Amino acid sequence: MNAPVLSPGGRIDESRPIKPVRIAVLTISDTRDEESDTSGHVLVDRVKAAGHELADKAIVPDDVEAIRAKIKAWVASGKVEAIVTTGGTGITGRDVTPEAVEPLFDKKIDGFSVVFHLVSYQSVGLSTLQSRATAGIIGGVFVFCLPGSGGAVKDGWDKVISAQLDSRHGPCNMVELMPRLLET
Repeated sequence: MNAPVLSPGGRIDESRPIKPVRIAVLTISDTRDEESDTSGHVLVDRVKAAGHELADKAIVPDDVEAIRAKIKAWVASGKVEAIVTTGGTGITGRDVTPEAVEPLFDKKIDGFSVVFHLVSYQSVGLSTLQSRATAGIIGGVFVFCLPGSGGAVKDGWDKVISAQLDSRHGPCNMVELMPRLLET
């Protein structure tokens, strides 16, 4: 039997099978298309490599209504368990991802931003202050909003999201909470 692999803040028990999560990837950009969407492709590759199912992938402009429409459609479809967005979390005038997504949250996952900034600081130092990465739950679906750079996407997925969406991660993970997200 293999020894559990140490992951950020816990262990992956590789003796257990992973429960694949249906994940959608949303790139938010006025300038990217399918060919130039490097951050979206990084996420897709990592989602698949982790043993998850890519439920869908899309690109929408930096527009509040376009972002909300795509996220609401995925949540309503019942075919998506988690959404990871890339782009639009900065502080310029066109960066509107938090404004679009946070009002939709049933619950905000405050710790995500804190942990993301801790790991991001190790890579980019104080430049992490320019990110408004956020996460929450909408209609029983986890939503993680990452910056648009490839490095930020790698840090966010590799060092934060991947372990929490791995059913083998202990002492706990978000996958085991999925059946209870809509409890009243």
